[in-house]
Amino acid sequence: MKIKILALIFDMQLTYQPYELLLKHTFTIAKFSRNSTPLMLVKINHEGHTGYGEASMVPYMGESHQSAAEFLNKVDVNQFKYPFDFDAIISYLDNIATGNPAVKAAIDIALHDLESKLKGVPCWQLLGSDPALMPVTSYTVGIDTKEVIIQKIHEAPEAKVIKVKLGRDTDKDLIQTIRSVTNKPLYVDANQGWTDRKQSLDFIYWLQEQGVKLIEQPMLKTDVDGNAWITEHSPIPIIGDEAVQRFTDVDKAAGVYHGINIKLMKSAGMHEAKRMLGKARELGLKVLIGCMSETSCATLAAAALAPQCDWADLDGPLLVSNNPYQNPAFSQGKWELSYAPGLGLMQIDY
Repeated sequence: MKIKILALIFDMQLTYQPYELLLKHTFTIAKFSRNSTPLMLVKINHEGHTGYGEASMVPYMGESHQSAAEFLNKVDVNQFKYPFDFDAIISYLDNIATGNPAVKAAIDIALHDLESKLKGVPCWQLLGSDPALMPVTSYTVGIDTKEVIIQKIHEAPEAKVIKVKLGRDTDKDLIQTIRSVTNKPLYVDANQGWTDRKQSLDFIYWLQEQGVKLIEQPMLKTDVDGNAWITEHSPIPIIGDEAVQRFTDVDKAAGVYHGINIKLMKSAGMHEAKRMLGKARELGLKVLIGCMSETSCATLAAAALAPQCDWADLDGPLLVSNNPYQNPAFSQGKWELSYAPGLGLMQIDY
């Protein structure tokens, strides 16, 4: 498919390309399965520099190649003057259309990459992060057969933490299968799959014995009382995920969860993610920075903020088979931040 080019005759130029990101394994969580994820890869050119961005549009969030293209066709990038006013930019994007956080994130990421290159500094420095504080990132294992689960574990020997997708009646069997091959710490994501708070709490105490360090979104995001009750009684940190999308949701998470999961594809990009992180700290909330199915582009954007967070779940490039960029450097279970200007993307293949 040809790359769409916008604003050709002006100083700043936006281009975009639909892309289908293929997963190494069928990805199954509590409510659905998929084998790929539609992306929109974005570039913004200005004064001889190019900023790269990405929208990962997982189906349940409601975005698509069509909706992203329609949104991007409405964006006038020539009103984005350097140095960029990101508050004004996100306000402008929100005024174009509600929702669409992933494609808004693609623009925001590209502008952060571009601004860092124009200033000659890495993105993480622009955001005030310290690479020495990078947390380990978890490696996700979706719901699957015993044989495939074991295969997945063996495919990522460098991972220091395993993230487990739960939310079905086979949850205990899945944990026991993982424990048959590894003693690594576990993160659990129930994806709103639990329904009985007392049974869930009993299970949480069992999970604690199995080395689980945090649990994401145990019950439906609309069940505020149920999630708050579990949080009050849980010996393991409970993290709001689907319940926390953008900045205005952070206040509502206080008293309901121990912490929040910030994802750039939910928050509309790096700028709002940084604001959410600051608000969470004000409220005494822990922070997990997470991802959808993503390439190195969005992974490095989130990794630029990861040193300011308590935990990281940024395993996108480890789970896909056609990453159009080179995987970032990965050592001791952590992404290594580049000192090159911008995100640090390497080996562009499109």
